[in-house]
Amino acid sequence: MQIHERKRLFIGLLVASLVVVSLLAAAIWYLVFSPERSLVYKLVLLSVVAVLAAGILLAGFGLAGIVLTIMRSRPLALLQGPMRVALNTFFPLVLILGRLFRIDMNRIKRSFIEVNNNLVQAMHINAGSHQILLLAPHCLQNSECVHKVTGSIDNCRRCGKCGVNDILQLRDRYGIRVGMATGGTLARKYVRDYRPKAIVAIACERDLTSGILDANPIPVLGVTNLRPNGPCHNTQFSLQRVDEAIQYFLR
Repeated sequence: MQIHERKRLFIGLLVASLVVVSLLAAAIWYLVFSPERSLVYKLVLLSVVAVLAAGILLAGFGLAGIVLTIMRSRPLALLQGPMRVALNTFFPLVLILGRLFRIDMNRIKRSFIEVNNNLVQAMHINAGSHQILLLAPHCLQNSECVHKVTGSIDNCRRCGKCGVNDILQLRDRYGIRVGMATGGTLARKYVRDYRPKAIVAIACERDLTSGILDANPIPVLGVTNLRPNGPCHNTQFSLQRVDEAIQYFLR
């Protein structure tokens, strides 16, 4: 069963992260005017405050850009840079706050993936079939199969016992590029080799979030995999969601 997470979870934690950093900057600013501090020490503190203030300002504009883009379903070109700052720079802090609030990490990452997918869909990208890369995890393959597909997906015998056959059918139907990855290193290699304009990625929450951040500025539509047999073992995916993601880029 595909689990959907609301976007408000990630956005709310992003707001909380900005508040925390703002309070930290305010505390450091207060120390600047402490009379027992040396001039050099105060200059160092002022530099730290300036860096934090710049980050807060950019991330604040980025947060506004994220919310407005999702609401309007249209990109805001002037805020693309600040939006990257908000997503990339503050993402680790969002996870730290999530741990402090005892929120499941997968919930936060699914919320981030939903936010990212909405931002990508608002860009209204048109790509040719050869410009789309479908990245899928090797754990989709049946663990008992002797025909390993990580080197070449064409080693698949199309017996239909796992999702690799569905991946091949999507490739044949749309003429897209496909890569079966064992992890982030091989996934990045496929991106370097194929130089796609757009990516559709199937993976667990952890690999999807890191892959989305690594691929930036290449747009990625992420689809979380299904794990009825536990992580990294005979996983599955929603064929409908992947098909819709490919069609979105092709339209």
